[in-house]
Amino acid sequence: MKLTWGSVSLWRFLTAIIMSCLPFLASTAFAAGATTINHDFTSQWLGIVCLIIFVIAFVLVIFEEQLHLAKSKPLLLAAGVIWVLIAATGIGNPNTQELIEKSLKHNFLEYAELFFFLLVSMTYLNAMLERGIFDSLRDWLIQKGLSYKSIFWLTGFLAFFISSVANNLTTAMVMCAVVLAVAPGQSKFICLTCINTIVASNAGGAFSPFGDITTLMVWQKGVIPFTDFFLLFLPALANFVIPAFIMQFAVQKGSPEAVSGEKAEVKPGGKTMVFLFLITIVTAVVFSNTLGMPPVFGMMMGLAYLKLYSYYLQIKSNKWEKVHVNPPKSREGIENPYSFDIFEKIANSEWDTLFFFYGIILAVGGLGYLGYLNLASHMMYTELGPMNANILVGLLSSVVDNIPVMFAVLTMNPDMSEFHWLLVTLTAGVGGSLLSVGSAAGVALMGQARGHYNFMKHLKWAPVIALGYFGSIGVHWLLNS
Repeated sequence: MKLTWGSVSLWRFLTAIIMSCLPFLASTAFAAGATTINHDFTSQWLGIVCLIIFVIAFVLVIFEEQLHLAKSKPLLLAAGVIWVLIAATGIGNPNTQELIEKSLKHNFLEYAELFFFLLVSMTYLNAMLERGIFDSLRDWLIQKGLSYKSIFWLTGFLAFFISSVANNLTTAMVMCAVVLAVAPGQSKFICLTCINTIVASNAGGAFSPFGDITTLMVWQKGVIPFTDFFLLFLPALANFVIPAFIMQFAVQKGSPEAVSGEKAEVKPGGKTMVFLFLITIVTAVVFSNTLGMPPVFGMMMGLAYLKLYSYYLQIKSNKWEKVHVNPPKSREGIENPYSFDIFEKIANSEWDTLFFFYGIILAVGGLGYLGYLNLASHMMYTELGPMNANILVGLLSSVVDNIPVMFAVLTMNPDMSEFHWLLVTLTAGVGGSLLSVGSAAGVALMGQARGHYNFMKHLKWAPVIALGYFGSIGVHWLLNS
């Protein structure tokens, strides 16, 4: 089964999504801040020019593969130009300059928290990859004789349940690393499994208070009690299973071929790093739930765990060198199994992805400063009503990350029943699966599985994913209304 769209339909879809969501998109990044917007530039030349700049940059991101242009480059430039134009409006006006500075610092702080969270996750994944964790898992899966379809479902269910207790971004990246190791060169299978993993990871994080940052925000706000989040389990499961059931028919038959050569072994310290990574996730959750600290502080402490352990490995490495260095010939063809450079693992992070987030958050934050928040609030919850507005929130999450979207909803604080608060929690969590740029997991996998998975390949399956999206809303309505 293969879904294809004609170029006309594709352009209509892109145009409708981008142009209908941009007014709301611009508002969400600024909504989280406490700064009050005193000016409305939405109908002035400044607002229009900045909007055009963002649209051009976003279109270049969409055609990254065709243009061979890294997705971070146009958005970095767009963010810079937008804020330069905004800053120019404050020249000679100290009050305006102070407001602009406060807005810019707020958006940069949002990015800084995301940046370091991702950096720690990527460092751990690179470390586990170098230690042979995923190669060993690959060999285990192959030895089990699992078919492509079995791997497709297994990674999906693992992503669904793991993301309910861990970050959905980290879960998706781990599953993607496994698939890349199990089926090297199988581009179609890798793409389908990446899409399935993203949908499953986002769905799994939607029914647990600590499964996603958005659910954590809703829980800490006191809008929904802890146990009531689990009313979303079956709707979230439907969101994952419906598209997965359809996509499975596009998975090729057979099993992955055995990789030639010796069986991969986990290097010294590999299993300990897996344990440290789990402890890091627990630390982040405890910091957030118990101490009220942003999860990024727990992740940074987890990086300290890995750095200290790398010091231990360095001591073991030095002892190994002393044994094998004399005579030098005894070292020929022998690799030091304890050699581990933590800074090399940090350097190997997906920097294009990290800078992409900078461009998105700062550019969208700049558009938010220009005055779209009041328009969004009025159109969503006054004109449309809570049911339609909360469904729209999920669709909006397919264009921009769901974290600022949920911030916007919590800041607006509309008067809704628990059913509607559960609905917006569900849609904000799973709506990002509709497009690859709609969630941190999708953006990260575009970099991790470069050449196999991209925006356009994900877009081909958007109608199928949409069936799961609206199916989950229907299940929620049937069970929880």
